[in-house]
Amino acid sequence: MSVRIQYAYLKQQTWLYRRNYPKELQPVLGRAYKQSLKTGDARVAKARAAEVNAKYEEIIAKAKAGGLVEKPQPVRITAPAFAPVTIVGRVSVGELAKQYLNRRSDELQHGGFKSVRFSVGLFVSCFGTRPIGAISRDDALTFTRKVAGLGRHVGKSYRTKGYGLDRLIAASEGERISPQTQRRIVSQVGHFLDWAVYEGQATSNPFKLVRVEAKAKPNHYEALTDEEVLRLLALDDPRIGGVLRVCLLTGLRAGEAAGLVRDDLVWKGNLGWFAWIRPNEVRSLKTDAAERFIPLHSALTPLLAGCLKDGRLFPGLTVNTITKRFAALREGAGINRQGVVFHSTRKWFVTQCERAGVPEHWTASIVGHQSARSENRMTYGIYSAGISDEQKRGIVEKVGLPCHH
Repeated sequence: MSVRIQYAYLKQQTWLYRRNYPKELQPVLGRAYKQSLKTGDARVAKARAAEVNAKYEEIIAKAKAGGLVEKPQPVRITAPAFAPVTIVGRVSVGELAKQYLNRRSDELQHGGFKSVRFSVGLFVSCFGTRPIGAISRDDALTFTRKVAGLGRHVGKSYRTKGYGLDRLIAASEGERISPQTQRRIVSQVGHFLDWAVYEGQATSNPFKLVRVEAKAKPNHYEALTDEEVLRLLALDDPRIGGVLRVCLLTGLRAGEAAGLVRDDLVWKGNLGWFAWIRPNEVRSLKTDAAERFIPLHSALTPLLAGCLKDGRLFPGLTVNTITKRFAALREGAGINRQGVVFHSTRKWFVTQCERAGVPEHWTASIVGHQSARSENRMTYGIYSAGISDEQKRGIVEKVGLPCHH
């Protein structure tokens, strides 16, 4: 991402300001106002461009008012005494990475920041001492190809904590990381370089010129069977048993359920309790379509009775803890099918809606899918205000937990 400053451009490491005068004033003022901003630092140039822009507006206002306009003089730009001179590209990758990660730590939730820190850390382990401006396309290509050699579990091992990219590759055994994970790592390093360009520390991002060569295969999740649901519920797990029931009877994603707080629960009289799925202090949402009101199944009333208090409904639970605990429950229940993960609870809910004859676009509005289409292929979210709360309640109540026959 190149730095953009309105009415200014970079020429031979120096920012220049140029703005055309209105056509009716060009016979008096000339074609354009031009001035050197006398710096190669994007941040300094942006501030100076604002000063020059103010001078331009003053000239235009005076000319339109019919005042006497002499030949416009450039704005006098002087650097403050003892101001440090920033030469683009000289700061090391490692030093910039520290600044970047400090900023991102305030912007991202823990799981997202941990992922970014790992990716940028791999890059720093290879090029940390190099000036940021010395990173080339060949370096980006080398890094991208090395990432493909990482083992699937090597970064999660306590034994390899603190290893750089080369040591992690040497310690890798068995299956390699997926193309999706490769793309995520390369993309996160690319965002770091984009930030460096935006901050005026680099002139270009060489990661824009490379790509992950491996072809991605989409993850295929299987829906739980009724028999598997029964086996999981029979374990009555004290840690995620509540979240498991909520997701089975609402189609919520793990993060949506784990992030529920008391203020997200809304009582709608004879329609019962609804969950307002929205961004809150605990979690963000996957898409705009994910924000919605969904009825909580009447079978969840006993569970809610124990949760109706201030704060989180499921304190201490994260997507990571839920998915890891589910893996243990799956093993304990003797479920060995490929593709059965916690997300399979969501697929089970959608399957139950389908078997109950619920139109696909109605189910999509409950589970928060973005591109629901009705039977006539009309894009539902564009042309419809959505189904009513009464209809939503009817759909959810059609889904019931299986029972032994």
